Amino acid sequence: MSRTTPQFEIRDLNVFYGRTQRVFHVSVDIERYGITAFLGSSGSGKSSLLRVLNHTYDLFSDVRIEGNVLLDGEDLSLYGRNSTEIMLLRQRVGMVCQCPNPFPRSIYENVAYGLRLRYGYRKRQLDERVEQTLQRVGLWHNVKERLTQHALHLAAGQQQLLCLARALALEPDVLMLDEPCSLLDPAATYQIETLLQTLGQEMTIILTTSNPYQARRMADTTGVLFDGQLVEYAPTYCLFLESQDVRTVMVLGTNLYGAERKSAAMTELFGKTQVPVLVAIGEERMQ
Repeated sequence: MSRTTPQFEIRDLNVFYGRTQRVFHVSVDIERYGITAFLGSSGSGKSSLLRVLNHTYDLFSDVRIEGNVLLDGEDLSLYGRNSTEIMLLRQRVGMVCQCPNPFPRSIYENVAYGLRLRYGYRKRQLDERVEQTLQRVGLWHNVKERLTQHALHLAAGQQQLLCLARALALEPDVLMLDEPCSLLDPAATYQIETLLQTLGQEMTIILTTSNPYQARRMADTTGVLFDGQLVEYAPTYCLFLESQDVRTVMVLGTNLYGAERKSAAMTELFGKTQVPVLVAIGEERMQ
C-alpha cells in the first residue's frame, strides 16, 4: 500500500444510539503515519467515531451505522458481527481507552496474553517480546523485577503505559487512543505524549482529546467535532492560526483565541442576550 494512500477513508458517516444520532455526515481521509487528533468537548462524537474505525461499536446492541469506512481500501461495513475478520481488524487497529484498563492479571501476562493467542509463542519467545515491548514504552526499567505482580498495583500512568504496550505487542498498523491522558498527572502525560510522538513516525496514530493544548502540542492534523459534526479538519498549525469557523473558536477556548474573539463567536452561535452570561461564567472559572 502506497505511503500516500489514506489509511482511512470515511464517507458520509452517521452513528445512531437507538433513536439518538451522535455523529452527523462525517467525511474525511485520515492519512498514513503521523498523529491525527479529533478535538471536541464531551458528547461531541469523538469516542463514537473511534468505535467505528475498529468495529468496537458492535459491543453496543443499539448502535446503527450509516455510510462507508475504508481501511487501506477495504470496506469495513462488509464485516459481520463477531467474525474472525473483526478480531483481526482490532489487532490491526489497536485501541487504548481513556481509563487505564489492564487485564486483571500480572504485568507479564498483560503483554504476553495476546502474543500467545495470536502467534502461539512459547516461553522464550514470549520473554523476549514482553521485554522488547515494555522497553519500547519506557516501562521495562520500572517493572523488570516484578513482572509477576498484579497489574492493578501499578500507578495510573504506568497502567496506561502497560495498556499501550499490550496494544503495541501485536504490531498494529494503527493505534487509536481515546483521551489517553485525561485522568493522568502532568508527569505521566508528558511521558505518554513523548512516546506517541516517537511512535507517530512509524505508524498511524489517531487520538481524541478535549484539550486544545494537547492537540496543538502533538498532532500533525486536527479535526474539530462540534455536536457530532466535523466542522474543520486541517494541518494543526493552520487550524490554530487561521481558523474562521466560530464553532472551532468555541472549542479552542478563550486562552487560545482571546476573550474578544470567543465572545464574538458566542454572539454568532447563541445570540447577543446570552453572551455576557456565558463569558462571565467562563471568566469566573478561570480565576
